[in-house]
Amino acid sequence: MLRYTLNRIIIAIPVLFGVLTVTFFLIRLIPGDPCTAQLGEKATEVICAKFNADKGLDKPIIVQFGVYLRDVFQGDLGQSIRFNRPVTQLIAERLPTTVELGVAALLIAISVGVPLGIIAALRRNSLIDVLTMVGSNIGVSMPIFWLGLMLAYIFALVLKDTPFQLPPSGRLPSGISNIPFYEVWGWDVDLKTGYGQLLQFFGNLYIPNSLITLQWPAFWATLRHLILPALALATIPMAIIARMTRSAMLEVLSRDYVRTARAKGLADLVVVLRHAFRNALMPVVTIVGLQLGTIFGGAVLTETIFNLAGVGRILFDAITTRDYPIIQGFTLAIAFGYVLVNLLVDLSYGWLDPRIRY
Repeated sequence: MLRYTLNRIIIAIPVLFGVLTVTFFLIRLIPGDPCTAQLGEKATEVICAKFNADKGLDKPIIVQFGVYLRDVFQGDLGQSIRFNRPVTQLIAERLPTTVELGVAALLIAISVGVPLGIIAALRRNSLIDVLTMVGSNIGVSMPIFWLGLMLAYIFALVLKDTPFQLPPSGRLPSGISNIPFYEVWGWDVDLKTGYGQLLQFFGNLYIPNSLITLQWPAFWATLRHLILPALALATIPMAIIARMTRSAMLEVLSRDYVRTARAKGLADLVVVLRHAFRNALMPVVTIVGLQLGTIFGGAVLTETIFNLAGVGRILFDAITTRDYPIIQGFTLAIAFGYVLVNLLVDLSYGWLDPRIRY
């Protein structure tokens, strides 16, 4: 097990290096340059020459890549051109929003998609099966930006002044703030250090931070603001998970050991959950891990629609302003999270199926 884990970690290194390399060179193929994108009409030839020299953009691209690699291996993801701040600080501020949104969307997708898939498999060709599959096809085909706008319109305007009204934007309402746990507990933290930025990352996870510090107004307000964007983001993964669960359950339910369990007089719930569902979990777990990429991709549109200051929003602005360090740093952080989740998925196979030996 340990050897397998180490091998997977070693394999992840060239994957992350490939993401870093492709991102570095690909964003420089985009028409335009940081000076023109950020200064606009003021971007004269003389000003841009000084601008590029100050940011190190006047050097050959291979030299820039070598300098960037050296800095990354030292834990330095560079300085934002637009904000003139370390990218690691911006990650500590913005990534928690996307993490909370992604986890909430994934939980909704699993908690709705898996039961629907099981019920559809158990009631094959029934009305609920047909409705589930039609709903799944609609969910996969529905654009996130359209669904997000419709949810905001319905729950913020149509249902205004009703118990079902939900906030259409932001993370917290005015008058309520999330105080990081290290400030609540009186810790002296230097946010410029790696340790301080790690604490800042966890402090910006509003839901767990407000729970451990008993900030109940911030906790409930964060949950209410998270519902609409999480629903919009969960739609496509939910539909895919429901279809995969149905397909896996249909295959397992026809196996001999399921028929034997039923013939022995076991309760239907025991047969479905203990014998069928556990053996159908492996493809479902695999597809859940893969949906993380869909969630991070959809976060760009979702955060823009619902005005959330997360990774998607800052990446969109960075691409517009050609802020290379932010694009490189945040893409690398997302790739690292994706690799980590898929490693956990692979390790879970041994627990789900004891026949698997690493």
